[in-house]
Amino acid sequence: MDTTTALKRLTNRANNAFDEDKETRARLRSALTIDGAQLDGLMDAVLVTAGKAKPWSDLMKRIERHGVRAGLAKQRQEATEALLMYGFSMSTSLVANAARLAEQEGLRRFLGSTDGFEIDEDEAPAEEAAVPAPQPAPPAEPAPKVTKAQRRTLVAIRDTAVKFQEGSIREGIKVVSSDRDSRPRKDMVEWVISRKWAQRDTSTHLLRGQSITLTDLGRAILAG
Repeated sequence: MDTTTALKRLTNRANNAFDEDKETRARLRSALTIDGAQLDGLMDAVLVTAGKAKPWSDLMKRIERHGVRAGLAKQRQEATEALLMYGFSMSTSLVANAARLAEQEGLRRFLGSTDGFEIDEDEAPAEEAAVPAPQPAPPAEPAPKVTKAQRRTLVAIRDTAVKFQEGSIREGIKVVSSDRDSRPRKDMVEWVISRKWAQRDTSTHLLRGQSITLTDLGRAILAG
């Protein structure tokens, strides 16, 4: 199969997965505006379609970097390795378990959908433009002074695996961490993020949890 045909078929399958994921999220958002709406099935559906769409999203990015043939090969290899590395241990969180199972099923579906793709050699990629020499970094500014509460928040982010996670409808987005006693307040975490002392990983869904980590500035504050 030539690369043009292969790319067209892969793109169509990827778009189908993206459209399905977008539709289920839209149905969930619509249900959230209705008092008493049953959300369990809709939330499960979002996890399933998100799990199906993710490997296709990763594939499209790999194709941009490596070409159709190499990109597909790398994505299939990564999906296979990810499935082999999954163990049988389960989390105490039902949401995390459901998200994990949906991700595994999405990888299996991706591998099944792309099995048997025989693609011709990719055309040689165009030469990359010369990368300009890096400019010298500006002098580092002194780390700002912080209050005890702000420092405690930074220490908790550094040491206790702080995350934003979507709980029940009543709870909304909450802060979770590995140490309940030193768990920081949500408004404090949001404040240090706004100051660019910490950053939030938005590449994962809130149902699975979005990790909060210190930036270089946040680490410099604690080191000072």
